[in-house]
Amino acid sequence: MANQIVQRFHFLSFYSFFKRLLDVVGSLLGIVLGFPVLFFTYILIILDSKGPAVFKQTRLGKDNKLFEMYKFRTMVINAEEILKNDPNLLREYQSNSYKIKNDPRVTRVGNFLRKSSLDELPQLFNILKGEMSIVGPRAYKPDELATQLKKHPELRSLAEPVIKTKPGLTGLWQTSGRSNIGFEERIKLDNRYAISQNLFFDLWLILKTIPAVLKSRGAY
Repeated sequence: MANQIVQRFHFLSFYSFFKRLLDVVGSLLGIVLGFPVLFFTYILIILDSKGPAVFKQTRLGKDNKLFEMYKFRTMVINAEEILKNDPNLLREYQSNSYKIKNDPRVTRVGNFLRKSSLDELPQLFNILKGEMSIVGPRAYKPDELATQLKKHPELRSLAEPVIKTKPGLTGLWQTSGRSNIGFEERIKLDNRYAISQNLFFDLWLILKTIPAVLKSRGAY
C-alpha cells in the first residue's frame, strides 16, 4: 500500500512538472507567434464598438480559488445590465447552462470571434501566470456552479475533483460540443478529465481541439 502511494506521488510530481512546462512553452509560443492575430483582433474590436477590447471575468480556479480570466470582448459594454433588465433573456440564460444562442448582446465582430474561438486567446496570459492550463476542465463562474449544484445536488461528488483541477483553455467539454452540452453532461466530462489526467490524454485533446475549432460546433 505504501509503495503504491509513493508511486502515485512520483507520477503526480512528474506529470505536474511536464504539464507546467507544456503550459509555459505553449502559452509563450502562442503569444509570440499569435501576436499579429492578437493585435489585429484588438484593433477590430475597438473599431467595431465602444468599450475595452479585453475584459476580465471572475472564474473558479484550482482548489476553488478565484481568478480574473481574460477574454476578448464580444458583447456590448452594458451586456450585464441588459441581461438583468430582460426577464426573458435572463430566463433563457439560466435555463440554457448560462449560454444564449443568438444572443442579442453580441457585437458583429464578437459573433465572428466566438465562432472562431479567437475570443479565448487572451487566456494564454492566464496560462502563463499559472492560473489556467492549456488542457483542463471548463473555468466555471462561481454563481453558475453554485446554482447548478443546488439544482443538481446529485452531481456534487462529480464536481469535487473538477474544482481541485486547474481549468483549461481546451478540454473534453470544449472539444465535445461546447455550448450544445448541458451542465449535467459537462460536469461528467470535466470529472472524467480530472480523474484521468495524463500527458498522452492532454496531447490527444490538444490535437482534437484543431478540428473542433474549425467546425465551430457549439461555439456561441
